[in-house]
Amino acid sequence: MGFKIIVDSCCDLTPAQLREGCFVSVPLTIHVGGQDIVDDACFDRGALLHAMKECPTAPHTSCPSPAQYLDAFDCGADDLYVVTLSALLSGSHNAAAQARNLWLEEHPNTNVHIFNSCSASAGEVLVALKIQELAQSGMDFTTVVAQVSRYIEEMETLFVLENLDNLRKNGRLSRMQSLVTSTLRIKLLLGSTPEGEICKKGQAMSVKQALNKMASLMAANPNHAGKRLSIVHCNCLERAYHLRELALQQCRFSEILISETGGISTVYANDGGVVAAY
Repeated sequence: MGFKIIVDSCCDLTPAQLREGCFVSVPLTIHVGGQDIVDDACFDRGALLHAMKECPTAPHTSCPSPAQYLDAFDCGADDLYVVTLSALLSGSHNAAAQARNLWLEEHPNTNVHIFNSCSASAGEVLVALKIQELAQSGMDFTTVVAQVSRYIEEMETLFVLENLDNLRKNGRLSRMQSLVTSTLRIKLLLGSTPEGEICKKGQAMSVKQALNKMASLMAANPNHAGKRLSIVHCNCLERAYHLRELALQQCRFSEILISETGGISTVYANDGGVVAAY
């Protein structure tokens, strides 16, 4: 009976949010320096940051298997909403889609929809919370799917990273962009395309300046007013607070949420990174 919202572990909900009965997290796995780290409730951010710093090779990640999603589907709910990170950045969406097909063969009377967030981290948080809001209001499954799909189309994701090495080594950023930024100490303001690919939005000479530009971009977007802002940080709460203050001064968001990176977001945001979505 009822509904469940199944997210992959790149969705950086707070521990308190994840303890709410409607959420189920399916972990990805991080491989670094010969270690396999499961991105679940036992994840240790400090240990991962240390391991990445000490390891000469880039960490890489593997998505959940269809079997892991099937285990999550087996929760007794009639309506299953699944949120994955961008299908262009991970195989998580494809694994969930395979699991959906297998599940519906055995459970044809249940409803399952896989949302490609076209984002990650803070963007997935917003999608999960929007589903919760609509489903708890009593809205029917088909209408929830339609409204959340439109919400994803209108969502914006922005991020500023202290270090771009992991993005470059994992093929998420061109070598030239990474080389230029590290050589000149430039900080890129990055975002996502509507399809969920990483793109450049601007640059600055410091992270603080890049966050100022991020806030200015948000304020200049007339569609931000009344929306929820999600800020996710990797080991830099003061930067998250700084961005929140800028948003309070310059923008008209209805709510501003702050959370910390889980394992997958830590790999790519790295120490000092900040992700925002609205």
